[in-house]
Amino acid sequence: MAVQLLEVHVESCPAARLIGKRYTAFPNWSAWWEQNWFSVLERNPPLPFNGNAYLGGVRVVNGQPERWIGMLFPVGTEVPEGFSHVDIDPLSYAVCYLQGPEGSGDFFAWDTHSLCLQEIAAQGLHRKDNDWCFERYNCPRWTTPDESGNVILDYAIEA
Repeated sequence: MAVQLLEVHVESCPAARLIGKRYTAFPNWSAWWEQNWFSVLERNPPLPFNGNAYLGGVRVVNGQPERWIGMLFPVGTEVPEGFSHVDIDPLSYAVCYLQGPEGSGDFFAWDTHSLCLQEIAAQGLHRKDNDWCFERYNCPRWTTPDESGNVILDYAIEA
């Protein structure tokens, strides 16, 4: 596996509004770039906790995965036309900082998810069933490769 787990931190997120688009199948990241949808969301100040990071999220609702692409905002933020939202109660996350080559599919592999769950368990934490997992694409960790061509993905699992 080309991706390695650098460290795990527990973070507490205040109540938040995830604004974006909900998917019942795999999300379409290409449409976000082609339609410039993030620029619409960025007109509102994001939740300071998460900064300007873009999110890919998944949770299980009624036995089915519900996937999202979007950003976190303070609860009550107006939802732009054409977007959806879900309000999220305050949560604690185990955030796994994953490092690997830019463009590597290993960031999104089941083995990587399992590695994170193992490390979280080793720290005495456990994933809450059916709750959120987020890919947090933080600038510049994700967008600017280091001298070896590696980037860092923040992978958050509700714990």
